[in-house]
Amino acid sequence: MSIVNIPTIILQTPLGYQERRDSPKDSMKIGPVRSCQNTARTLLAEPFWPHKLDLGKVKVAIAGVGNCASAIVQGVNYYAERGVDEGLTYWKVGGYTPGDIEFVAAFDVSAKKVGKDLSEAIFQPPNNTVKISDVPKLGVNVMKGPLLDGIGRYLLDVIPVSGSKDSDVVETLERSGAEVLVNYLPVGSTEASHQYAEAALEAGVAFVNAIPVFIASDGKWATRFAKAKIPIAGDDVMSQVGATVLHKTLVKMAVDRGVKVDETYQLNIGGDTDFLNMLEESRLKDKRESKTSAVRAMSPYEVPTRIGPSDYVPFLRNEKVCYIWLKGKYFGGTTVKMDVKLHVIDAYDSAGIMVDAIRGTKVALDRGVGGQLVSLSAFCFKHPPVQMPYPAAKAAFEGFTSGKLDR
Repeated sequence: MSIVNIPTIILQTPLGYQERRDSPKDSMKIGPVRSCQNTARTLLAEPFWPHKLDLGKVKVAIAGVGNCASAIVQGVNYYAERGVDEGLTYWKVGGYTPGDIEFVAAFDVSAKKVGKDLSEAIFQPPNNTVKISDVPKLGVNVMKGPLLDGIGRYLLDVIPVSGSKDSDVVETLERSGAEVLVNYLPVGSTEASHQYAEAALEAGVAFVNAIPVFIASDGKWATRFAKAKIPIAGDDVMSQVGATVLHKTLVKMAVDRGVKVDETYQLNIGGDTDFLNMLEESRLKDKRESKTSAVRAMSPYEVPTRIGPSDYVPFLRNEKVCYIWLKGKYFGGTTVKMDVKLHVIDAYDSAGIMVDAIRGTKVALDRGVGGQLVSLSAFCFKHPPVQMPYPAAKAAFEGFTSGKLDR
């Protein structure tokens, strides 16, 4: 064994090892830390190559094969092929890399997707996010899922519903060996989301709720998952560099720096089916609450706030444009205003966090942790069981995935 100096943060993994997180090529299995000075760690180390410690795959099922599903399927293949960590918050989460995620089942209702291999279905219209990877055939046929309230009136003209018989979701989950079910249904799909959550409970599969239907943050659902000793995380994914995390950070910064925030708004436009679907105001109740509560939680006092999707602009495709405005008073009662504009490719902004949420949920499964994943949900979602400022949520997530926190 040799002594090396590594300028990084050392984390404890569930298996008792410690690992560095600066680069996939520099992964190390290391002995006990001998000394610490500033950011440099002096430690006993030997090279560690991935094949020496096989944690297995993270077997994932997807409900809803839209743009977000397309982005994460392409992204997993992208990182598996390249072995680079650029664009990721974490190369490893509990020892799992993005390439360890394996998609084993998928559900949708579109006639253009049902029956096709997942690698092909993700590119079927109306999906319109950018292509970053040639995904090989995955051997996973998209199954017909329950429709219920999954398609709103504005989507009926662009999503032809398959005439195939609904599959048995529980049986499919069990047969596929899925460990985690990710809910990517359209906004407002309350009944359909509940049915998938029920299926996850019955099949003994962890549930990760990426949409604004309150399940992980609902006490009754949380109790049921806890009793079944099945992990649940959510609700409503908070994108990697998205409108909500940026808005939360601005408000928290203003409050922490002594600004009395008088009012704030956030407006969003986009050109995908998510924004088309959200033209139906009746489907937006939970969405508005999810985004608004995340921002309001950053202030100890009530701030007049308006947040939500504003319009559908078809030529933007999967690009989302966000406008954030904040007005307040600081030293001497003088006025300060912030006016911020953000452009993102929406599906990949989501995937950059979901890749961590999925792997973190697998860590919970490995440890036998059931019920609400509080730290993970605070870091990855807009409407978690417990709201936290972003730095605190990130620290809690790292504490959980490194084994320092139970959940």
